Amino acid sequence: MNEHGFPDEQREGLYRAIRERRDVRSQFLPDPIAPDVLARLLRAAHHAPSVGFMQPWDFVVIDSIEIKRAVKALYEKANAEAAGHYTDERATLYRRLKLEGIVDSPINLCITCDRQRGGPHVLGRNTMLETDLFSTCLAVQNLWLAARAEGIGVGWVSIVDPAQLADTLGLPAHVQPVAYLCLGHVSEFLPRPELEIAGWRSRIPLEQLLHSNTWNSAVEDDALMAAVRGPFDSI
Repeated sequence: MNEHGFPDEQREGLYRAIRERRDVRSQFLPDPIAPDVLARLLRAAHHAPSVGFMQPWDFVVIDSIEIKRAVKALYEKANAEAAGHYTDERATLYRRLKLEGIVDSPINLCITCDRQRGGPHVLGRNTMLETDLFSTCLAVQNLWLAARAEGIGVGWVSIVDPAQLADTLGLPAHVQPVAYLCLGHVSEFLPRPELEIAGWRSRIPLEQLLHSNTWNSAVEDDALMAAVRGPFDSI
């Protein structure tokens, strides 16, 4: 370990959170999230990196059943439309999937992106204007990993019209909803992603996604490729 690395136990805890993070839909319990735990998750999100240190995120904490039901109605409409894209066995499987826990979870959280934060010229954003959205996604990931370490489940509801969601939550015109999350204690964390268990998709082997210097060049470092093919279950 180099002098800046974490001790083995702490490092393994980080990798465990990455390995065991799940998109939770069906396993939520009604138990409330303790305020200090929720605060730690929000602080973790707020400590995400952001281009130009713009910190474009805001957090709408939702415990109102009326708001949850309104968002659930948006989901049901969008989900019915999405189901029409599939046919035969794929359509049957899609309709069997539970893709949200909006009302089941005690807390819903909308993480938004203020696209005007930092002013018209944010350091590092001149050539990639979407970096505010990218930065907000990093806040989502920070919260998700912290939640797994706390034993809190998180489910991302993406099957919802963003403009209608923004209207339901009363967001200003320049604030974009990025992630609508369901948070809560769970009965279990599944051993593999739920869509993989259901047979929707499998994880792509990492070695199929690696390139060397340019897109059309394969990685020729045999030691690296052997390590990449190994299990992601230890330090």
